[in-house]
Amino acid sequence: MKMQHVKWLLIPVLILGVYLLSTFLGSEKKDSGPLGKKSWAAPVETAAIERGPMALSRTFSGTLESNAEFLVAPKVSGRVEHLAVDMGDPVFRKQEVARLDNDEYVQAVAQAQADMAVAEADLTGAENAREIAERELNRMETLKKRGVSSASQVDAARAEWLAAGSRVDMARAVVLKARAQLETARIRLGYTTVFADWTGGSDTRFMAEKFVTEGDTVSANTPLVSIVELDPLLAVLFVTEKDYGRLEIGQPAELSTDAFPGRFFQGQIARISPVFKTQTRQARVEVRVANPGLELKPGMFVRVSVVLEQVADTLMVPETALVTRNQETGVFVVSPDKTTVAWHPVVTGIRQNGRVQVQGDDLTGQVVTLGHQMLDHGSLIRIPDPAVPKSGFDRKGPHEPA
Repeated sequence: MKMQHVKWLLIPVLILGVYLLSTFLGSEKKDSGPLGKKSWAAPVETAAIERGPMALSRTFSGTLESNAEFLVAPKVSGRVEHLAVDMGDPVFRKQEVARLDNDEYVQAVAQAQADMAVAEADLTGAENAREIAERELNRMETLKKRGVSSASQVDAARAEWLAAGSRVDMARAVVLKARAQLETARIRLGYTTVFADWTGGSDTRFMAEKFVTEGDTVSANTPLVSIVELDPLLAVLFVTEKDYGRLEIGQPAELSTDAFPGRFFQGQIARISPVFKTQTRQARVEVRVANPGLELKPGMFVRVSVVLEQVADTLMVPETALVTRNQETGVFVVSPDKTTVAWHPVVTGIRQNGRVQVQGDDLTGQVVTLGHQMLDHGSLIRIPDPAVPKSGFDRKGPHEPA
């Protein structure tokens, strides 16, 4: 009997439990439906759509090189007797750089002068002999007219005169040869003093490196020192096909280097290679940079910034505002009353300092920069008060009141 009473008492309890459970589940279903979803405002952060100038720039890594560099070498062999410059010294156009031991070349000049004197003496003797032969020929011809000498004697005198003339011509050729040898000896003697000379550019350059010391014996064309031009310099960089078509000769560039942090040097593109290297698929570009203070040096690593494209007036939004939905890029634009958002597809362009150029219809006001994952077209939003800590704001669930 007691068990039956217990059963009758449990029946109302079970009915009440089922009723409460169904009521709870129904309310959850109702809240999770479209009406419930719309009644919840997603927390977001926003930023203003701005208008102004934008520029697309690229920064390339490069190396400074001298605009002109050459090696100074003697044209003759000898022992280095004196070096007139040392590393880092300024070198002026046609300045003496080195001097070789010239004793051998001085002796060669003296020998050539002696040979020249002998040749000139031989020429004088040949000319005197020709005059004597000419007088003898004239005498024989006069005697023949008087019937004293024979025709054979006249012919012999004429032959001697012609031979004397040939000896004069030969002596003159020997003199010319001796004079050329003397001039050659003098030139070679002059080569023992080595000068630095160049065409174009500034009159002052600098000694970058020396390869010999005083006392070394060098052969002809052995490099003694290298001379470089430091103003202007060239920044050599290599660009890919993506940026190649946007570069032009004369385009301004800005350079920076770790040697002078915080400082920038101005230059412009001077040369663009017409070919790409097959190994790297890159083309060489040379940027000329003025260096009047001689602070920049060849071999320095530099970063070169070049503006590839710029617009004077355009719309821009933070990059964090861009969202991709269904393979389409766009932004969520905040309504004027700041309660809902509208999805707007956009076309992006230049990116600069965290902002991106956009083109689209009805882009005014503000865009969502944080909280996109909770939004659709027409979603309700709420923009938190900056004074409220974000941690407290983020703890609110989707069913809690704003």
